[in-house]
Amino acid sequence: MSTVSFLIALPLLVIFSYVFDLIAKQTKFPAVILLMGTGIVARLVAGFYGQDQFVFLNDLIPVLGTIGLILIVLEGALELEISWEKFPIISKGFLAAAVILLFNIIGVAMFFEFILGLSAQQAVIYAIPLSVISSAVAIPSSAGLPEKQKEFIVYESTFSDILGIMAFNYTLRQLENNSPLIELSSLTTLGLQIFVVIAVSILITYGLFQLLQKIDHHVKFFLILSLLILVYAVGKIFHLPALVTIFIFGLFLSNVQSLLPKRLQRKIDLDKTHKGLHEFHVLTAESTFLVKTFFFLFFGFSVDVSAFTSVTPFLYGLGIFIIMLGLRYVYFLIVRFELKPSALVYISPRGLISILLFLQIGKLDFLPTKDVVVDSQVLLVVILLSMLAMTRGTMQKEKATLAEDAIPVPSSPENILDSPPVADDNNERAIDVLMNDPVNKEQDDQDDSSSFPAATKE
Repeated sequence: MSTVSFLIALPLLVIFSYVFDLIAKQTKFPAVILLMGTGIVARLVAGFYGQDQFVFLNDLIPVLGTIGLILIVLEGALELEISWEKFPIISKGFLAAAVILLFNIIGVAMFFEFILGLSAQQAVIYAIPLSVISSAVAIPSSAGLPEKQKEFIVYESTFSDILGIMAFNYTLRQLENNSPLIELSSLTTLGLQIFVVIAVSILITYGLFQLLQKIDHHVKFFLILSLLILVYAVGKIFHLPALVTIFIFGLFLSNVQSLLPKRLQRKIDLDKTHKGLHEFHVLTAESTFLVKTFFFLFFGFSVDVSAFTSVTPFLYGLGIFIIMLGLRYVYFLIVRFELKPSALVYISPRGLISILLFLQIGKLDFLPTKDVVVDSQVLLVVILLSMLAMTRGTMQKEKATLAEDAIPVPSSPENILDSPPVADDNNERAIDVLMNDPVNKEQDDQDDSSSFPAATKE
């Protein structure tokens, strides 16, 4: 392709992504599916002209996905408020992420081992990517939920990303060393690593905040983002959960006034700090949008539709999806004692993390992966099914909210008279009786400020 062709194609893709976001807000249909669909169509069109071989995408997709993951976790953390009142919902989000992730790994691994015939090692390593909730999809899709549920989804999906990556790296290390997965010494080492990472993350966060305060150059936010990406890359080299650092940094920036000691607050200009943090948040959101756009477009472009020659991937994907949704339903049934599934049950999409971890599995040399039936086609089916289920959950919640808002609750005669007429003879007769009741008329003559009892919902 020529330079002019790229200059036309890239802006058009960004415009399409923006339009898809607007469509998603109106219809609750995930924009991610539209982006992947656009990539698939683009591959078909390019293939028609004999230009569908872009080998560089195999290396570009993991890079874009990793940067997108960092930005998404950072953006989600920047929106969260930390206080003692928030502790219950934080703990619930962490508990849900940990328990559901663990049981998903066990359930899907058993399906792989006993139904599909994979080895125990293969079953576990392939089950982890399919068990992680994608915060890249879940957080934007939770925008229409009530504030408490939205915060729960942000915490749960973010913790699921972090815990999923930690579980994946831990499993890789154990399998590479031919060690059992459940080993006391390895689990103790993992616990110490997490403690050290949290402590180091606090120091890095404070250092970056001080750097952010002292930089006078007009370009400073991209410097901070570059340093965060560098920290994540170094942590990944040593198999450390560096995503924790990103999360802690975002939480600190969004809660400077409550987390920073009063003695240190007097040394900074809080008004200037809030303005700078707002600008940093805007930059992060814009960057996330751009990176996520090209990641899912390129992933869709990498999908070979002609490879779907049988119904087997659909059956395997459906089986995995049923296991995941069933386990999530059971969890919420136990903790909330609700037989009817709520919107939270359906909001557990798979996406960016699953794709990134799946791509890493393909590069392993100590585990056979060539003839495994769980391939990218099965992954795509699971992703699409989970997103469609999420769409059902968000639409179900919206209908319930609209139904509640549609119930009239008059609180005074003025409200009744000012409200538009209702095409219901029973309501009209009830209003006439109230307005013509002699007792009410006599009471109105004595006290003009009286009002009828407020209607209540049963």
